[in-house]
Amino acid sequence: MASRPTEAVPISGRVDRDGRLVEADAPLERLQVEAGSALGRPLALPQLAALARAAASLGVPLSRALVAADSHHDLDLFVRAEPQRDGVVLTIERWVSRPAAPPRLSLVESMADDEAALAASGFEFATDEGLNLIEISSTLADLLGRDAEGCIGQPLTALFRLVEESDGGLPLLAALATRARVEAQRAVVRGGAPDEYQIDADPLTDAAGKFIGFHAVVRREGELDETPGQSTPMFEESLDEALRSPLARIISAADHIVERGDGPLRSDYANYASDFAAAWRHLLSVIRSMGDGGSAVAQRVDLAKLAIEAVALVQPLADARRIELAIDTIDSPLLADGEARAIVQVLVNILGNAIRHSPDQGTVAVVFEREPGECRVTVADQGPGIARHDQQRIFDRYARVGDAPDGSGLGLAISQRLARSMGGDITLESAPSEGARFTLILPSV
Repeated sequence: MASRPTEAVPISGRVDRDGRLVEADAPLERLQVEAGSALGRPLALPQLAALARAAASLGVPLSRALVAADSHHDLDLFVRAEPQRDGVVLTIERWVSRPAAPPRLSLVESMADDEAALAASGFEFATDEGLNLIEISSTLADLLGRDAEGCIGQPLTALFRLVEESDGGLPLLAALATRARVEAQRAVVRGGAPDEYQIDADPLTDAAGKFIGFHAVVRREGELDETPGQSTPMFEESLDEALRSPLARIISAADHIVERGDGPLRSDYANYASDFAAAWRHLLSVIRSMGDGGSAVAQRVDLAKLAIEAVALVQPLADARRIELAIDTIDSPLLADGEARAIVQVLVNILGNAIRHSPDQGTVAVVFEREPGECRVTVADQGPGIARHDQQRIFDRYARVGDAPDGSGLGLAISQRLARSMGGDITLESAPSEGARFTLILPSV
């Protein structure tokens, strides 16, 4: 339930010596419930709880501006905490609600056509402590051939037949007994095809730490291990096992945070999770691009907007070297034909390369241009430059030029292949001691 945009103040509450919210006016009690707790249970709002503990520990009244959240809004609060013998009295003197900010990066938005994202976050469900369904994603319900609402309340085993391990054990039941994480519980859809699926699940707890069920992700057996057109199968096989499943779980967990799946969350914290999801999805797209097969699906994109997202992904790398990322301003969208995730990958590769080769406290510039029939994004650095005889081979796989401390030699090769698959290209202008200018060229709309 969402709180109203504003609340009449003051709003009062009382926290006992054990940190439980034992008295509260209606808006504060409602916020406590939305955070997964209740009256008489531990105060579930970390900011308020921390203020109450500080006031009790110091033995003096404290006042502080805080930011909290309900299900749909960020809340700007001004709270006074006054210690008493039996606890702390909280008085909220300002309660202003504003819409929760959207994710900063569009890369964390739902992508129905992204098979890795679908496998990581599309087939999901949650159960109570008795393995009865309390939530199910529409994509999983469709897979099961059932109505999502009709699945709620049914035992998990009515939808899936759990497959025993070679020793006769069932990982899900073992995890239920120990309240532990479930990995690779094999299952078959009841009444469906004999295809096997894999269930990975994390235990859920309430605000008091009590086990209340599982949140699970379902994927087809081996789905994350299948990428057509790979030219290095042995490398890809080990990469699949080492990276893809862990990355899928990280993305799923980050998405769960972004969607506030465990209750209200401040937008800035949700945005941290959205950035993690975007970065990990980018890494998955890099893995998928290791092979030579496949091509990007063209769509209308704003090249300037995608460049800004790419800059956001490499900003920590630039900050570590105190390198300024100077982005050109543009009056209108730079519309081009291309595939958004492939474009971001190309630009992240080029930007990362520029940052690695730039001097500390240098500048990497991002410049936009329109030409007849094409759009351009140029990344210019202040590095040592590239000799003419090296400028062609730098796009070869595993080619490295100079003495940069890291880099696999794959980024530019992948970037050029992706650019050409979208009907574009990457050009290079450079000379020793004059830096380098890499330009992504794509057909304009």
